[in-house]
Amino acid sequence: MPDLLPAEANLLNRALRRVRGLWTDMAGMVGAGAVEADLAQRMQDCLAGRGGESSARARAAGLAEAYLARDEAGRVEFLRTLAAFDSDAAAVTEAAAALAVAEDIAALAAAKSRLRRMLEPPRIRLLMQFTSIPNGVKFLVDLRADLLAHAADPLLAALEADLRGLLANWFDIGFLELRRIDWTSPAALLEKLVDYEAVHRIRTWRDLKNRLDSDRRCYAFVHPRMPQEPLIFVEVALVQGISGNVQALLDHNAPVLDPRQADTAIFYSINNCQRGLDGISFGSFLIKRVVTELGHEFAGLKQFSTLSPLPGFRRWLTSALSDQGEALLLEGEVETLRAAAPHADGLGAALGAVALRRGVVTKDEAAVAKAEAVLLRLCARYVLLEAGRNPKRARDPVAHFHLSNGARLERINLRGDTSDKGFRESLGLMVNYLYDPEKIEANHEAYAGEGKRAAMPALRKLARA
Repeated sequence: MPDLLPAEANLLNRALRRVRGLWTDMAGMVGAGAVEADLAQRMQDCLAGRGGESSARARAAGLAEAYLARDEAGRVEFLRTLAAFDSDAAAVTEAAAALAVAEDIAALAAAKSRLRRMLEPPRIRLLMQFTSIPNGVKFLVDLRADLLAHAADPLLAALEADLRGLLANWFDIGFLELRRIDWTSPAALLEKLVDYEAVHRIRTWRDLKNRLDSDRRCYAFVHPRMPQEPLIFVEVALVQGISGNVQALLDHNAPVLDPRQADTAIFYSINNCQRGLDGISFGSFLIKRVVTELGHEFAGLKQFSTLSPLPGFRRWLTSALSDQGEALLLEGEVETLRAAAPHADGLGAALGAVALRRGVVTKDEAAVAKAEAVLLRLCARYVLLEAGRNPKRARDPVAHFHLSNGARLERINLRGDTSDKGFRESLGLMVNYLYDPEKIEANHEAYAGEGKRAAMPALRKLARA
């Protein structure tokens, strides 16, 4: 089967050319001289708004086209010029002084309103003008993605903060549409699904069709101003019982289950699609909406669980072993690992060998089983006890995401992902987080308020061993 990636790249390039063609035609309305004008003057002309709505849209389209036509250095120059349209410091000082001497309620209200107006930089009005052109909202989302790469620049960081505030309002959950993506969806949307899937890459048409079969579901949030651009999507398998291996879920040759016979929905991949919307969260709402949607469609579904990666586990384990050595392990665990992997070069190599049961692992099943118990304990500790800078927040980003959504750690799966990526990131382990509709809110409140991580009692006990 042919790889989809070249087709996807051609599709995006064609779409970009069509949009830029529209912008070029629109920009032509303001005359050829405007194309060569000084960049700051062109932005000032946009703010002035002379010539009516059509001229304003044409000027905005010309600026957007000019930005995309530039190289990296030229784009930074463009962004810095845009960011320089800041509040008038003297006007802000005057308005603040008026607020300081205001005495009655009416005067205070008027002074506060004026100060707010003075504080709002003109660049916000410039940014908002891009929304009037075709694909303008997508242009702003991508513009913020570019800005995020320059967070160390204070001027650009201020522009990014302004744009983030606008996008947070425009992409409020109340404005988003939940859309099911299936094999009959437009080809353009399917190919974007391929492009944005980062957890378990989609490599062929057959792979894509398998993930959209009758016992699979894919849901995405879209925005009415970006109807062909998924913001975030989740892939779901309808199965019997909680799944513990992602390769089995993605197997093309596995029999297709009648979805009416499924008792469990497994969320096995969730992907944010727009870099420019980083920090604007949709994931928790998406999973909860899909749980509700599936519950209405299939009365037989009793469990809603994820099959999730542990992207930071191996990195943490390597660092912990380097810092603590044998102190990381309990009494007898060092000998257990050496018995299970007698020829491994160090404790890390022994754990790696045990994780996939290959290489230097002994044929003594009892010894290997004991070593696997060590690996499970360390994983439980990582998810439930280890923290990053915030002591109330799980160190693993995926664990934090699901625990903050109100899920509980249900199970740890050895050899849950036997791909190279799975072994490289998590020694092949994956975990199930269970979404119990009756306990989601209580679990969320406990985690958000006290940092309490919901888990099965046996796993909590294992983590604290």
